Amino acid sequence: QEFISAEFKTSVQRVLNNALTGQNTANFEFPLYTKDRRAVEVLLNATPRIDSMGKLVGVVGVGQDITDKKQAETELTRVADDLRALIDTANAPIFGIDTKGNVNEWNQKAAEITGRSKEEVMGHDLVAEFIEPEFRDSVKTVLDNALNGIVTANFEFPLYTKQGTRVDVLLNATTRRDGNGNVSGVVGVGQDITERKVAEKQSETIANDLTKLIDTANAPIFGIDTNGFVNEWNQKAAEITGFSKEEVMGRDLVQEFISAEFRISVQVVLNNALQGHNTANFEFTLYTKDHHAAEVLLNATPRIDSNGKL
Repeated sequence: QEFISAEFKTSVQRVLNNALTGQNTANFEFPLYTKDRRAVEVLLNATPRIDSMGKLVGVVGVGQDITDKKQAETELTRVADDLRALIDTANAPIFGIDTKGNVNEWNQKAAEITGRSKEEVMGHDLVAEFIEPEFRDSVKTVLDNALNGIVTANFEFPLYTKQGTRVDVLLNATTRRDGNGNVSGVVGVGQDITERKVAEKQSETIANDLTKLIDTANAPIFGIDTNGFVNEWNQKAAEITGFSKEEVMGRDLVQEFISAEFRISVQVVLNNALQGHNTANFEFTLYTKDHHAAEVLLNATPRIDSNGKL
């Protein structure tokens, strides 16, 4: 009545009453407030006290101050809760599997992308039930590697939603361990790269179309690299000069295919283009493979790669 706080009086009294009837109580936790009102977390063992005649005369309580331990547990719980919230609300699909391959983690983004709720997938075999047959072996290999401690980064595979829509995913698979360091499963962090893949496909299509346009254009088109070696030679250029694409690719354009009297002027035009300067309507004579003269009107333009480099 005098030293136990009101909310624990009933439970502590019960433990003491049990001891007074001969029943031990082990590891009973309760807060004990000090004289200056500071809470001390106590782990109590209550044992009946027997006199020399074998008569029960009271209770012996052996306590342990577990305040620091409780604070550490509280902090660990807080960190775990924060991590759980971070995983669940992350702007990337995150899933987890246990050592049997069954789903035990499925965040909101994973649910959003796949159209499958957490309740629908938890406990189900990820590979067997949610991965398309043609990708099951490769995905299973990645997950098995992670279960053996081998991390996989940037693994691409298509994931099909509940509605049958394809989602391209870039996956990082990492080993998950328990508090004792034992492997307990795999955590997969994905990235939806569907839009990027679509853009890459469109860029590839445009590049293919442009290559085809260049190759079939009704005008001779050639390209050189920064060393002056031929790296583009369309059908019309082959037709006019008599030199096939295979004959000229990788060879020095000016030194091997321009007649001596025009080498300097053509080299100047090409050097200007390599410095970022366009040249329009430059006239020169090009000699064909069979030594016929072909009068050419040349436009020379710098060629820039995808990184903006000439």
